[in-house]
Amino acid sequence: MTTMESVVLLADLDAMIREAQNPESRARLRKLGLDVEGLPRLASARARLAEGVDRRWTLSYERTRQRYGRAVAAVRDRVCSGCFVTLPTTALPRTADASAPQHCESCGRILFWA
Repeated sequence: MTTMESVVLLADLDAMIREAQNPESRARLRKLGLDVEGLPRLASARARLAEGVDRRWTLSYERTRQRYGRAVAAVRDRVCSGCFVTLPTTALPRTADASAPQHCESCGRILFWA
């Protein structure tokens, strides 16, 4: 698994944990018949995943998540979905190492090309 895939998966796990901790969301999920008692398993999976990610990117992810709530932003048509700023052409994913995470020059979120 590449670093970028791990960071995106970490963001997904954080979103699921946040959803499972919200009482309104838990009630809605129960009403749909979904099991919402897996919070400890989600937390342990998140911890295992965070251990496998390069510490530099984990710290960057945590800092950005604390600031914005969402640390990873998708890029569509050169526009960051976090701050809606058009990225310069130099911010396009590099073909040699497209799996390496990059930051938005405007908001600082980790960019994910969708």
